[in-house]
Amino acid sequence: MAQNFAHGNHSHTQKKTVRNGGGGRTPADRARRTLSQNFLVDRHALELVVKAAAPEGLVLEPGSGEGVLTWALAEAGARVVGYEIDPRLAGRLAARTRDDPRIEVVRGDFVAARPPREPFAVVGNIPYSATSRIVDWCLDAPALTSATLLTQLEYARKRSGDYGRWSLVTVRSWPWFRWELGERIGRHSFRPVPSVDSAILRIERRPQPLVRAGRGYRELVELGFGGVGGTLRASLRRRYDGVDAALAAAGIPRDAVVAFVHPDQWAVLWERLCR
Repeated sequence: MAQNFAHGNHSHTQKKTVRNGGGGRTPADRARRTLSQNFLVDRHALELVVKAAAPEGLVLEPGSGEGVLTWALAEAGARVVGYEIDPRLAGRLAARTRDDPRIEVVRGDFVAARPPREPFAVVGNIPYSATSRIVDWCLDAPALTSATLLTQLEYARKRSGDYGRWSLVTVRSWPWFRWELGERIGRHSFRPVPSVDSAILRIERRPQPLVRAGRGYRELVELGFGGVGGTLRASLRRRYDGVDAALAAAGIPRDAVVAFVHPDQWAVLWERLCR
């Protein structure tokens, strides 16, 4: 059974909802719905996230909430800057951590922040509704070393290729970032309990990129995912010469659909078609 160590009790919150006005919901309940807030309350799940992140140095945390992960990251040795868009939660967490030099709380939207210039990691139990925006922010940050994100299970599986298919986001960033599916975290590890399970998604910057011409590689991938012609071969032949030889070198069948082409094979296509 999950150990609940969040501030407050879920059932108690529900009782308050019935007694208060505003459509039967407290301000906290309305914020949770609006901001897609589901707080991590399972100590084992928390330990899995921290272990996957292996935090050190500067860590940015999107959606600090009640600070459970914030403190765990600090205890593991990180210098944590937590971003919380909910002013009620941000004020409460800032007050509780004001004397802790390891933790800084910023009231505001994480994706509106300017990325640090020094190397940093991102670790967070992020809102499902903001997942794509947070991931895009991470991929665009030049000094990011890694992102360890607790996301909806389906999202984590899609981005890591666990379904045997590969998404545009993953393939386009693959030369610079590894995508890995971590531990599955059940829905009952959160309060309120969401309708789906979650998983740890790990995005780690490669020490050396697989390709050197970023723009040319991305143009190749975006054309391939354009879907014109029904196959990758048909899409690429619209712009590039020598497509058949490149497909053969990469071990890609001529009738392959783009989603089933492994990201490593795209690096071979770039070598053959774009250099």
